[in-house]
Amino acid sequence: MATKPSHHDAFFKNFLGDINVAQDFLQIHLPASLRQRCDFTTLNICPTTFVDDNFDHHVCDMLYSVKTTQGDGYIYCLIEHQSRPDKLMAFRMMRYSLAAMKQHLDQGFKQLPVVMPVLFYHGNRSYPYSTDWRDCFADTELARQIYGNPFSLVDVTVIPDEEIMAHRRVALLELLQKHIRQRDMLTLVDNISTLMNDWPLPPELNKSVMLYIAAAGETADTQKFMAKLSQQVMPNQEGIMTIGQQLAEEGRKEGHKEGRLEMLHEVVRELMNNGVPHNLIKLSTGLSDEYLKRLSH
Repeated sequence: MATKPSHHDAFFKNFLGDINVAQDFLQIHLPASLRQRCDFTTLNICPTTFVDDNFDHHVCDMLYSVKTTQGDGYIYCLIEHQSRPDKLMAFRMMRYSLAAMKQHLDQGFKQLPVVMPVLFYHGNRSYPYSTDWRDCFADTELARQIYGNPFSLVDVTVIPDEEIMAHRRVALLELLQKHIRQRDMLTLVDNISTLMNDWPLPPELNKSVMLYIAAAGETADTQKFMAKLSQQVMPNQEGIMTIGQQLAEEGRKEGHKEGRLEMLHEVVRELMNNGVPHNLIKLSTGLSDEYLKRLSH
């Protein structure tokens, strides 16, 4: 009689659930370079059910932790049992490994542990698929290029303004977010105007720019800022004049926290009246749904 697949799993987990058996397994099957870094006297069995931020459950078969022989730190060994080949198994192992890393951080540790995934396989034929998760991609060469190197970094804090100004439609985003906390917006008005004229944006984005400046920016003279912007930006830039006039009227309050908050409230109401989507206003201001609901009444 054929044995049900679940019996295979239960038998495997019973054996590997014994710490002495697990120690022998790891000392035999782990690469020599990794074995030398493991203090197997500290071997410990860890929880194998992971819950991510979306409350999705990921369950691996066996997970062990050991302290390293070279200073503070942990190494995890993740063992998955399979009796049938799975073309995307390498990807599953990577997901489990990342979940184990997050579980480690959730316990209060400040650095990621190394997680060594091991597949225990006993199918009807030798395992036919790659154990490199990058081979799960359609373009394996591109996957190796991307996932074998550090991720790309766009750090606007170190990009010169002259270079940012050549970044076409994304330049305004980069320029404002580079300087929003450090510079008086009045010193940027010429660059802002140039970008708005050279690379016209949809009305919704123009309004988002003005709202962002009102919510997060600083200027010693709001009226002067808005007057210069209104004069320098071409008339066909819809939304600039309406929002600009509103800010200019409230500009005399700029030096006071209460006045600044009221200015922001008025701008939000103006955007609501002009049909700017709720989610765009929320994203630009950081205001909660409940707060925006009160302002709409």
